[in-house]
Amino acid sequence: MSTTSLAVPSVGLPIARMRNVFREDDVERKLAKLQSQGNEREHESLRSTYERMLERGPQRFAVKPSGVPDMAPLYEQLPNFDAALDDVKRHVALAQDSQDHLEVTPMLLLGPPGVGKTHFAHKLAELLGTTMSLVPMSSMTAGWLLSGSSSQWKGAKPGKVFEALVDGQYANPVIVVDEIDKASADAQYDPLGALYSLLEHDTAQRFVDEFAEVPIDASQVIWITTANDERAIPEPILNRMNVFQIEPPSPEAARQIARQIYQNLRREHDWGRLFAEAPSDDVLDQLATLAPREMRRALMTGFGNARLERREAIEVRDLPKTGHGKSRIGFLE
Repeated sequence: MSTTSLAVPSVGLPIARMRNVFREDDVERKLAKLQSQGNEREHESLRSTYERMLERGPQRFAVKPSGVPDMAPLYEQLPNFDAALDDVKRHVALAQDSQDHLEVTPMLLLGPPGVGKTHFAHKLAELLGTTMSLVPMSSMTAGWLLSGSSSQWKGAKPGKVFEALVDGQYANPVIVVDEIDKASADAQYDPLGALYSLLEHDTAQRFVDEFAEVPIDASQVIWITTANDERAIPEPILNRMNVFQIEPPSPEAARQIARQIYQNLRREHDWGRLFAEAPSDDVLDQLATLAPREMRRALMTGFGNARLERREAIEVRDLPKTGHGKSRIGFLE
């Protein structure tokens, strides 16, 4: 296998080995069978899928950090995710100084809405130098979102796992199954059925999408699931994951998160140079009453209002008014 490097901001140059995510001869056999049946036009989408697979080839990057990265900034940005970050650090350490690919045990982030579970997944993908795909179970209306639907059905298409591996660049993307406890129990097929094999390393090596019906190596996927209530998750799926209880941040931790978001927004935009390097204490106090996911929106409003008055500092009056029926995050006494 060849080895190369890909640049990732703030992490350095990760090691990237090539890994086959499918076998070309499997695809060629499927395409030849389709052509021999003479119904290519009827299954045009399936034919184009096989042709796309052959055109792109089976090799994808399987990346891992070149060393145990400095995770101190992540611990500062995500102060209520210490245990989950510790787990990631252990897995990264195991993969160092070896030819092994990075393996991360599937994890369940359990906690109330708005505490930053999806943001954690974004940051993890950035840390590892790979991509992230989101599968929202709360809006799922069919059981094939993960595993694809049969090509015999009208409008059939591959599932999210197939798309991430075949259409993406990486053999080890982060896939987030968001709000796994909200998966519809009324779906014709079990929405979580595919996870029984996908969350097991051995069986995930030959995962078969129902649309393409070609074995895909999904064993390197980094799985993160999120939930508010673990009681709605089948026990066999729970047993396949490391479960981390994510508590709402303390008031001081919430101020720390707000400060980080302010600094990130300021750094990411050219207009950031027009504003003070740090927000005032009273602005931080106000932001700390919000869920982390709401802080960014509030700050964007604050930056805009301050700019309208040609001020370099955001004031409390620049932030959106709280209340109006919207819930605010609670803190433990």
